[in-house]
Amino acid sequence: MKKITNKVLWIFAIGQLGWSMLSGIVSNWLVFFYMPDNSEIELGQKYFITQGSIFLGLTVIGIITAIGRLFDAVTDPWIASKSDRSRHKDGRRIPFMRAIAVPFALVTVLIFLSPVGKVSWWNNGFLLVTLLLFYLFMTIYCTPYNALLPELGRDPKDRINVSTYISVTFFVGNAISYLVPNIAGMFRGSMGYANSFRVTIGILAAVAAICMLVPVFGIKEKDYVDTTPSDTPAFASLSKTFGNKEFRKFVASDIFYWVALTMFQTGLAFYITTLIGLGSDKTFMLFAIMTVMSLVFYAPVNILAKKMGKKKLVMAAFIFFSLVFLFTAFAGKLGLPKMVNGIMISFLASVPMAVLGILPQAIVADVAQADSIKTGESREGMFFAARTFAMKLGQALAMVLFTSIKGIGSGGFGLRLTAAVAAVLCLIGGLILGLYKEKEVTDVIAEGIKADGSDE
Repeated sequence: MKKITNKVLWIFAIGQLGWSMLSGIVSNWLVFFYMPDNSEIELGQKYFITQGSIFLGLTVIGIITAIGRLFDAVTDPWIASKSDRSRHKDGRRIPFMRAIAVPFALVTVLIFLSPVGKVSWWNNGFLLVTLLLFYLFMTIYCTPYNALLPELGRDPKDRINVSTYISVTFFVGNAISYLVPNIAGMFRGSMGYANSFRVTIGILAAVAAICMLVPVFGIKEKDYVDTTPSDTPAFASLSKTFGNKEFRKFVASDIFYWVALTMFQTGLAFYITTLIGLGSDKTFMLFAIMTVMSLVFYAPVNILAKKMGKKKLVMAAFIFFSLVFLFTAFAGKLGLPKMVNGIMISFLASVPMAVLGILPQAIVADVAQADSIKTGESREGMFFAARTFAMKLGQALAMVLFTSIKGIGSGGFGLRLTAAVAAVLCLIGGLILGLYKEKEVTDVIAEGIKADGSDE
């Protein structure tokens, strides 16, 4: 097997740049587009789907996004099993990524193309169908992609390096997605609000498709990966995966983190416009600040994680993020200038984002390798799918919570409450992670590597 080089790492990471752009477009702008505040209506946006509460405080957009995430969570184990059991001549992962990259980009554009130019249940239905397809296609690309992480990074230190590379491109991709209103503003005068958004998303989706195809054609999987396909059926494999007690502890923590983070990401554009009072075009600048500062902290995180372990850093990041969310809950009420307020949130969030952008993926890869050493069965795809399964359950809950809580009270009270709830949930996630026994996992890996070395 060839040893992975920095060039190959970057080729691999560019795939994440592509799918994170698409994910960021939907995560950051779906609710903003379909549930606009008055400031966006004044700029020319229209309502396309049913607004307000329709049942027990739940909104149409909240229900649709929750259904999408739950559907996505259910398909993860199925796709992971297909990938783990694949005997394709080009490998277990790359063929899935190659087949779905372009359809994944196309359906992202369709999500924002309402067939009726006003509020209509046809639009509600169309959004549900396209969102379900979006999540299915994302799973088909991302689950095999993530499974390559422990296969390309062969020991914990290598995996921290791989995680660092893909975290860089994830943040850059997400930052690019925040450019939507800035680019759309160039077309708004001639196309109108909604169409300018759609054209912009089409342009970014085309770029994303190209990026997702880079690792597909730039990496020959069989040159770097030599694993035995799993023979365990999908849900039996999922059951085995959740049977790993250290993985269960991590996943329980991860669910709370993703509920909190998704609420924060979904609300960021609203926090900037409604609470702080800045224009939506400032969203990219503030996220760019957060991204650049996160990248500054990547090298220290990489070094510290190798010296002191991942668990301590991730727990500290959870606590720090909770404080950032709490600060956001009081945005616009502390007497700070608008831009200073926004920059402070971006700067403070960059620290935990650097840690949480790199290390959780590496923790999953560690647990997957330790499990493989113990059981003799390579089910990396299922471990990442199980993590994604839990993540998407958290994201589904977050969308229901955010869209329901957002409408509470007036004057932005509901938005402040979403940030406060996110702070509490993130703190709980950090406390749960304290139960994870990192040393037991890394000791198993060290023994496995030592045994392999002795065999040689």
